[in-house]
Amino acid sequence: MRIYIDFDDVLCETAKALSVLAREMFGRDVPYDDIRFFDLQKSFALSGVQLEQLMARAHEYDFLASLAPTPGGADAIRALEAAGHEVVIVTGRQSVCHSGSTAWLRKHGLAHLEIVYVDKYGRAPAVPPEGAPAMLSLGAFNRLHFDIAIDDSPTALDLLAPRRGCRTIIFDRPWNRTYHRPHAQRATTWAEIVAMAGV
Repeated sequence: MRIYIDFDDVLCETAKALSVLAREMFGRDVPYDDIRFFDLQKSFALSGVQLEQLMARAHEYDFLASLAPTPGGADAIRALEAAGHEVVIVTGRQSVCHSGSTAWLRKHGLAHLEIVYVDKYGRAPAVPPEGAPAMLSLGAFNRLHFDIAIDDSPTALDLLAPRRGCRTIIFDRPWNRTYHRPHAQRATTWAEIVAMAGV
C-alpha cells in the first residue's frame, strides 16, 4: 500500500511548539489542549501582522528541525515499511521549509522518505524560492494515488473526501474533535494507525 502521512501534528508536534512561540512572541497563553481551531490566527487571537510574524519564525530552519516527534511515529513508519508499504510525507508546508524538514527527518532516522509539498491551503508562492521544490497544485495532487491517508487538518481532510479507494485516518487533535466524515477512521496514537493498516 502507498500511505500518505502529513508532517505537522501527525509526525511531529508542531502546534505544541507554536503554543509556546505565541506566548513568547505575543503573550498569548493558549495551552495546546485549548487550541480549538486549525486557523492559528483565530486560536491565538492574532492580528494579520502577528500571524505573519509567527509563521515566519515557524518556517525557520532551527524551529522546524527542533520539533518534538509525535510519540511512536518514527517506529510506526519503520514497521509499515518493514511490512512492505510505501510511506510518503504529504505536507501543506511551503517548500521554503524544505531544508528544515529534511533536517528533522535525518535527525529521526527517516531521511529516505519522499516529501511531497502540496498547496493544501492556497498559500504557495507564485515562484518557488531558489533551491526549494515546487509545490503541487491541487489538480496535480489529485492525480497521485494513495491507499491510506493520515492527516489532522479539517481542510486537508476535506480535500481527501472525494478520493475513491483511499482510506482516511483522522489523527486526533484538539482542533478536529468536532470534525466528522463518513467512513473516516480516527486514531489517537500511532499504534492504532499501525493496527488499522493491518501490520
